[in-house]
Amino acid sequence: MKYVPDISYSAKLIADPSRATILQSLMEVDGLPASDLAVKAGITLQTASSHLSKLIDGGLLTVERHGRHKYYRIASIEVAEIIESLSVLAPIPKVNSLKSHQAKQRLRVARSCYDHLAGLVGVQLTEGLINGGYLLDRPNEKEFIITDKGVEFFREWNIDIEELQKLNRFLAKKCLDWSERKYHIAGSLGSAIMRHLMDEKWIKKLPERQILVTAIGEKNFKKN
Repeated sequence: MKYVPDISYSAKLIADPSRATILQSLMEVDGLPASDLAVKAGITLQTASSHLSKLIDGGLLTVERHGRHKYYRIASIEVAEIIESLSVLAPIPKVNSLKSHQAKQRLRVARSCYDHLAGLVGVQLTEGLINGGYLLDRPNEKEFIITDKGVEFFREWNIDIEELQKLNRFLAKKCLDWSERKYHIAGSLGSAIMRHLMDEKWIKKLPERQILVTAIGEKNFKKN
């Protein structure tokens, strides 16, 4: 079937353990230099540079230069969604130390999923929006539906639904959470929600995709 896209090419790029680690490390949109990615993957800088070149050529990563440094990022939201979808299918890694166990638990509670909130907190927030009548969850639909009540609610958070609808991406996409096995909200609305929560200091980004719910956040999440 030479007339269809060769998915094996992209699959082979992702299948290498070192490249898979690099991609997962870059699920934070801020980007990282090659030296940091080499450390995370447990490989030499030279080997990391080779992997990064292949990932760029394959359209999975982009690179930007800032001064003397290059920063690598996930190429698009579509690539991030593929990585997160594979995480749902992948076996949960075994932990063999207290430190690993604690890191795993923190990721399960709250983490970034590219540009939106995931983990238990992300799922509970989404369920709260549904229970409050701001979102509708219809089976077999790829997106949550934003109600009129939801439009007004998000406006109070300085989130303009009409403006988000103009963006070239899903508005309120359902994203299956790999740790909770339930949906959290992604898309342009999910991204806007996470930005709002960070601006209001409800949450704080930490290294390794970890998200800290602040004292202000805990108080407001309970209130809402």
